[in-house]
Amino acid sequence: MSSQPSSRLNAPDDAQRVGHPPFAGQGALALAARPQALHFDPGSTALVVVDMQNAYVSSGGYMDQAGFDISMAAGAVQGTSRALDVARAAGIQVVYLQNGWDARYVEAGGPGSPNWHKSNALRVMRQHADLDGKLLSKGGWDYALVDALAPQAGDIVVAKTRYSGFFNSTLDSLLRSRGVRTLLFAGIATNVCVESTLRDAYHYEYFCALLADATTQAGPAFTLQATLYNVETFFGWVSDVDSLARAVGHPRV
Repeated sequence: MSSQPSSRLNAPDDAQRVGHPPFAGQGALALAARPQALHFDPGSTALVVVDMQNAYVSSGGYMDQAGFDISMAAGAVQGTSRALDVARAAGIQVVYLQNGWDARYVEAGGPGSPNWHKSNALRVMRQHADLDGKLLSKGGWDYALVDALAPQAGDIVVAKTRYSGFFNSTLDSLLRSRGVRTLLFAGIATNVCVESTLRDAYHYEYFCALLADATTQAGPAFTLQATLYNVETFFGWVSDVDSLARAVGHPRV
C-alpha cells in the first residue's frame, strides 16, 4: 500500500488552478488581482454594491451625524459609478444592498440584540431626540440610495438589517438562482458591511474580489488596510476598477 497521501493539493499544476475555479471554464476572463489573477465568467458574476445610501455618503446622513469622516465617500461613489458602467456593459448582474430598519425599528433587535447596543445610528438617535426615527429608517432620505448610483432596469436591490447582506435576506437564493458564483464588491464601509458580507460570501462558497478603489472605510486608514489584508490573505482577492475594465475589454479604462 502506498504511503503517499491521496490529496492532490501539491500536484504540479496546482499553481495554474489557483484563482481559476472549474466553473469559470477555459474561456474565462482574467481579473488582475492580489495575490494572483482571478478568472471569471461575466455571466456567472455579480457586482455587489454595499450600502451606497445617503446615510453613509451624504452630509447630514447617519455617518456624518455620528462623527465619522465622510470626506472620502465621494471617491467611493466615483469608483462605484465606474464599476457599475463596466459591469453593465459586460453583462455582469448588479446587486445593491440597502441597510436599515422598519419605521418602528423592530428589525433593529431591541435591547436583547447586540445590534441595539453597537449600532452607531441607534446610539446617535438615543442621544439626540431630534434625530429619533430619521436614521436608516426605510422610506426615509437617510435610507435612500444616493441619486448618483440609482439602480437601473435589471438591477436587484436587497434589503438587509445587519452588517452582512446574507443575514436573514434573500441574497443567496437570488444569486444562486441566476447561476452566480463570483462576486465583485464595491461600497461602504470597507471594514464593516463590505467585509462582513464578503466573509459570509466566502463561507457560502462564492469567489470574491474586492474593488478597493470603489470602497471606503469607516474609521482610520489602518482599518482599510486591515480589511485589504484579510481579503487578500484569507477570503478572496483584491483588485480595482481599471483592472476589471481591462479584463472585460471596456473602453473606458
